[in-house]
This record gives sequence, C-alpha cells and structure tokens, in this order.
Amino acid sequence: MAQTEISATTTVREPIRSQAGAPVPTIDWTKYESKTYDELLAAAGTPRAAATELVRHLAGLAPEEVEDLKTTAEVAIQVMGITFTVYSDAGMIDRAWPFDIIPRIIPADEWQRTEAGLAQRVRALNMFIDDLYHEQRIVRDGVFPVELLEESVNFRPQCVGISPPNAVWAHICGSDLVRDGDGTVYVLEDNLRIPSGVSYMLENRNVSKRVLPELFATGRILPVDDYPAQLYDMLASMSPRQDVEPSIVVMTPGVFNSAYFEHAFLAQQMGVELVEGSDLIVGTDDCVYMRTIEGLSRVDVIYRRVDDMFIDPEAFNPDSVLGVRGLLRAWRAGTVALCNAPGAGVADDKVVYAFVPKIIKYYLGEDALIPNVPSYLCMNPKERDYVLANLDKLVVKPANESGGYGMLVGPHASAQKRAEFAELIKANPRNYMAQPTLSLSTTPTLCNGGVEPRHVDLRPFILSSGQDVYVTTGGLTRVALVKGSLVVNSSQGGGSKDTWIISSEDA
Repeated sequence: MAQTEISATTTVREPIRSQAGAPVPTIDWTKYESKTYDELLAAAGTPRAAATELVRHLAGLAPEEVEDLKTTAEVAIQVMGITFTVYSDAGMIDRAWPFDIIPRIIPADEWQRTEAGLAQRVRALNMFIDDLYHEQRIVRDGVFPVELLEESVNFRPQCVGISPPNAVWAHICGSDLVRDGDGTVYVLEDNLRIPSGVSYMLENRNVSKRVLPELFATGRILPVDDYPAQLYDMLASMSPRQDVEPSIVVMTPGVFNSAYFEHAFLAQQMGVELVEGSDLIVGTDDCVYMRTIEGLSRVDVIYRRVDDMFIDPEAFNPDSVLGVRGLLRAWRAGTVALCNAPGAGVADDKVVYAFVPKIIKYYLGEDALIPNVPSYLCMNPKERDYVLANLDKLVVKPANESGGYGMLVGPHASAQKRAEFAELIKANPRNYMAQPTLSLSTTPTLCNGGVEPRHVDLRPFILSSGQDVYVTTGGLTRVALVKGSLVVNSSQGGGSKDTWIISSEDA
C-alpha cells in the first residue's frame, strides 16, 4: 500500500478507498490543530517522538474501525461495571465511566523527573503535618503564618501530640499536575485527605489493552498493575504487629458514597475485607476488632475512606453513624494504624498549597523540583485587591472544596457570577486564592465524529511508608470533554484517558 509522510521519522498508510475510488476518511492528523501545547502532536501532522507508533496506528484505521474500538471500550466498561456516582437535584445518579480511547502519552525520561518531584513534595508535606501536631517549628520560625493554622478547618486539635508510625500522616496522596502552553509542568493542588481515582487509572489500562492490544506488544508501555500490591505492602508496613500477618480492612461510608466503586475495587484487588463503621468495634483493651460470623477478629490497619469528622463519634462529630466509637483512642494508643491519618487534611488546603515551595525548602533544604502555579492569596490585602480587579482573568478557588465545586473560572463566568464571587472573597478572604488561567495542554480526543483537542490534567498517586515512596507510573488523566472547558472533573462533565509512559526504543 502507498505511504504518506507525516513527519521526518514516521509514515502512515494512505486513507482506505471505497469501490468507487473515493477516499474513506481516517483520522487526519494534518488537520488537527491545538492552540496550546499538545501532548501527542508537536504540530499538525507531526507526532511527538513517544507518540509516533500510536499516531501512525490510528491514522491507518477506517472510520468503521474507529467506531468499533469505541464500541469495544463502551461494552467493556459496561461488562466490568466501571461506574461513578454524581449528585444532582434529582438525587444520586450512577453513570458508566466516561472513557476516550486515545491515550495520553508521556516519555519515560520526562516522567522520571516528575516522579522525583512528587516524592520530594510528599516527604516535605508529611514533615510539615507532623511538625504542626508537635513543635510547630515552621510557625515559630515565621515561615508559615500562624493565622493560617488558627483558621484551618482541617487542623484537628484532637490529633495534637499523636505520633503515627514513621511520622507518616499522608500515606496516600494524589497530586494534580497540569502543563502550561509553554510545556512547563506544574503542581495544581495536593489531595491528602481521601484522594480518589486510582481505581479508574487501573481500569482505564484494562480497557485500553482490549481496545489497542497491538500497541502493548512492543513492551514500551510501562505497566501500572502493581499498584494494588504496592498499596497492600505500604499498609502492611504500618501495622503495629509486625510479627504476624497484618489484618487490613478498607473502611467505606457505604454504597451511597460516590467513590464506593473504588472502595470495593481496591479491597477486592488487595484481597482484604471491605467494612463499614458498624462492622468494627473498639474493645476495652483499646484494640479494634471486626465482627465476623466466627466472632471478633482483631484489625491492625484501616485504609479509611471516611472523612475525619465522621470516623469516631467519641472524638469528632457525636452524631456520626459512619464511624467507630473510640477509634481515635485506639489510634493514639498505637494498637491500630489509620491511613490516611486523621488531621492530614491540614496540608490539603488550597491556601496552604501556596506555601509548599517554602515548606520543601524549610524541611529538606531543597528547591521544589516541580513548581507551583503562581498564586494570589486573598488574605493578603494587596493580592486581594489584585484578584478583585482581575476576576475576569483568574481562576478563583475556595480553600477546601474538591471535585471542581465552588470555583470560579473568570474568563468563562458571567459578570453576575464574578460579582457574587467578589462578595464571597470580601466576606471571607482567608477562604479564597486565585491563579492565572493557564493555557492547559490538550490531547486528541474523539468527539463530534472526528478528533479534536481537549484540555487535560493528570493525577498521579504517591504511597509513603516513611522508608520508601512509590509513585504510580503515570496516573489518572482527566479530560474536559466540553470544547474549550478547563474543568476536567467527572462530576462536572469530564472524562478520562489511559496514561502511557513510553520507554525509549533503546531502553
């Protein structure tokens, strides 16, 4: 078959022709154009080196073949039961996971630098959290403002003086990364309370292998399927009883939680019990036990997916029916490990985020390997004035919301919405920070009968045991399916892609 050049390093087949001789359209990369940095193509028709095989393969497919691949993915998602839950005025809606078959690609050498930066960040954040619940040296030395700590909604006085194993509070972290129009990778935020999404990263890979098996045959796509084993090993290393096989459970709020799919998935993958608060009890010996048909069985490690305020009605919200009375007491006594630790959310604050480069410098004596997005803190009068005068150019975020809720994307907001946010900022300046509207990178996405650029971010997951730090090979790529949108959250209409870390051909 004739060949058509699309770059100096790769060629693709010409479009398949019908019996009448008219070309059957394929994915035409020469017409693909992004106005910002694109993850797959350096320019129209020219793939980045790591994306060469993928671009060539997709260009050789007829439209019906592409449609078949989409259908294969959709059927796999239905059969595998991959869902997520959204809350709406109509109540809870269970939806099939939105997945795009064109993966996002990152070269392995670039990923190694990112991996090192994420490990550095989590080490410093764990030192920061431990310091805040003990000596508070960083506050005393004037590096971190005392008023930020005093007004933190996620600082738990109940945790002061507690020393978890290896001084690790955030055992599982999900840090969101974005790439700007010039190709620079930034950390957008850190998720240290109950980060979710890793199950979708793993399931995206399972679906991707069904859709594009030919491209996995080269062995250049680095695997991600060791995460459950890595998670289990990290949790086991936290056990207070190192002389016996640890008893580990995943603690869920129940089937009505939006992330219940993930709770069940991870428990199944690790081969541990999925429990609710009512399944556990704290004994008179301050040990945690699980109710079983054979009687009470001691629990060593709880991977808890229940918010701080609901895990123990004795220590936190007395009206909670989701938690276990006395759980904090057991944790303080050292008879059970809680991952993530209560109180870790003190560093999961979009205002605290602005201080992370200083936190890294203070505890590690190093410059941050991955920069923060430039940020404006509304608690500072000069910066607040700038934000209020430039709401049409900025993204404004509340300190402790998640899932894309409660934020203002200034360039896309109405004048009325910007005016409402101005009043919110004036009323509670500590609760808001702002950032410039980045020209987020794009990646080709199937939509409207063709391929169009859509903005993406990336959430890698980092496991910390105190001795070792493990970073997933890539992470969960989220994509804004609406043209021009910068909001990638699935709860806000976003979708997802598999993330391929590609090793070099001579590796």
